[in-house]
Amino acid sequence: MGQALGEGDPEKVLPFYSDDAVLWGTLSPTVRADRAALRDYFVTAFKVLPGLKVAFGDQLIRVYGNAAVNTGYYTFSYVKDGETKSLPARYSFTYVKNGERWLIVDHHSSAMPAAPR
Repeated sequence: MGQALGEGDPEKVLPFYSDDAVLWGTLSPTVRADRAALRDYFVTAFKVLPGLKVAFGDQLIRVYGNAAVNTGYYTFSYVKDGETKSLPARYSFTYVKNGERWLIVDHHSSAMPAAPR
């Protein structure tokens, strides 16, 4: 259905982000622009959404030398009151190549709006 997001451990998610990464998360009213703020975001997300998993949908990936942009959507699922709930969201990731690794330098995510009636 989806993969466990860092197994609920922020320390397993943070290595995918560069030290100067910026995150505007689905659940955040504020932008997170330093390591401590990113860690705090994931700690809170894993608490508020127990058993958090993510399933990626369509992705559009473009590579520009040592930078890349990935735009798409994903669906978060979590357990609340013994019931699995889902939260569809859209995202954009910007990556920069650091040696052999691609690290996230910018991550924006927001809840998918309801389809117009």
